[in-house]
Amino acid sequence: MNIQLSDHFTYKKLFRFTLPSIIMMVFTSIYGVVDGFFVSNFAGKTSFAAVNLIMPFVMILGGVGFMIGTGGTALVSKVLGEGRKELANRYFSMMIYATLILGAVLSVFGLAFMKPIAALLGATEEMMADCVLYGRLVIGFNAAFMLQNVFQNFFIAAEKPKLGLYTTVAAGTANIVLDALFVGVFRWGVAGAAIATGISQCVGGILPLFYFLRPGGSLLRLTKTRLEISPVLRAFGNGSSELMSNISSSVVSMLYNFQLLKYVGENGVSAYGVLMYVQFVFIAIFIGYSIGSAPVISYHYGAGNHQELKSMLKKSILLMNGSGVVLCALAFSLAEPLAQIFVGYDEELLALTSHAFRLFSCSFLLAGFNIFVSSFFTALNNGAVSAAVSFLRTLVFQTSSVLILPVFFGIDGIWWAITVAEACACIISVMFLFAKRKKYQYL
Repeated sequence: MNIQLSDHFTYKKLFRFTLPSIIMMVFTSIYGVVDGFFVSNFAGKTSFAAVNLIMPFVMILGGVGFMIGTGGTALVSKVLGEGRKELANRYFSMMIYATLILGAVLSVFGLAFMKPIAALLGATEEMMADCVLYGRLVIGFNAAFMLQNVFQNFFIAAEKPKLGLYTTVAAGTANIVLDALFVGVFRWGVAGAAIATGISQCVGGILPLFYFLRPGGSLLRLTKTRLEISPVLRAFGNGSSELMSNISSSVVSMLYNFQLLKYVGENGVSAYGVLMYVQFVFIAIFIGYSIGSAPVISYHYGAGNHQELKSMLKKSILLMNGSGVVLCALAFSLAEPLAQIFVGYDEELLALTSHAFRLFSCSFLLAGFNIFVSSFFTALNNGAVSAAVSFLRTLVFQTSSVLILPVFFGIDGIWWAITVAEACACIISVMFLFAKRKKYQYL
């Protein structure tokens, strides 16, 4: 049975509708994880550290697609809720065209400035060549990566979350197979990992174009339309919280790397890389749910169905908090086995990573709630509140924590920083929910 945005969502229906998005985001997160696994085990920890060092910059550029996807989906879903399907298709088409243009521009920028960026991030002489090589090859596919991020959101707005899942699974599978071939068999090192990632992003970003171009069969489709500045800027502004979160997370990752190089050295960067890979997968569950539920929230907001907004908020908070407890327990109990997968070849690095993992695991208790609240306000087309939550959570609180806590607690302060930041962000999230309850009537 096809689930529509206009339906009343029980827990069962909500789970069925968002599950493809959750799996989709988990497979998307596999890109970096698989690259890290093969590079670490077949190219060594210096190459592994190089990939981890340049990855935040790569994610910032690709994150522009996330901004367009979330902001554009909220706008298009709201217009669908108002019953204006033709306008929704025009807005959808504008978002895709804007993504292609920006993707090309950002690729040129990344290729031109990759070496100075790597130097700015603190790449050592041994790491520089791998940083630049991996970064340039991956950035060459940036437009496809951005499109994949955009389509992940619009497949849900088009009421085709399973099709989005199948596309992403195909892309993730391609990445795994090609990494094994290029890095594990051919021994192409970081170049092989980058090419494998780029090809898989083409699978996830280019194939959906053909689906949305064909007539009929979809709630949304690409049409001929001129690029209008006003709706594009509205979508960009509303989705800016997701871009802010992406940029802030990447900036914070750079700061973590600086601090770890200072306190521990190259091993610290490698240990943090493992933590980030597992965090990508765990956080993907929260992000996937938020992406999957956002078009439903936007639709009912546009239709003026306040009871459905109340229902969605209550159910989502319960699901996010419950998932946070489960993921925290899993991360703590699986700290050593997961670390063993990536750095089992180095006893000292394994011990450091396992210890860091256990301290880091507490952050999952509150992360899901904070991520959902930011996404909730994006879905309500309130990009300002959403951006404020994301900005404070990822940049202000994490930056302060990672700079201040090590002064008092040494290296453990770095591992505790994200948990302290999530606790501070939780307070802000609750304050915004109560402050805006009368305007949107969701409580």
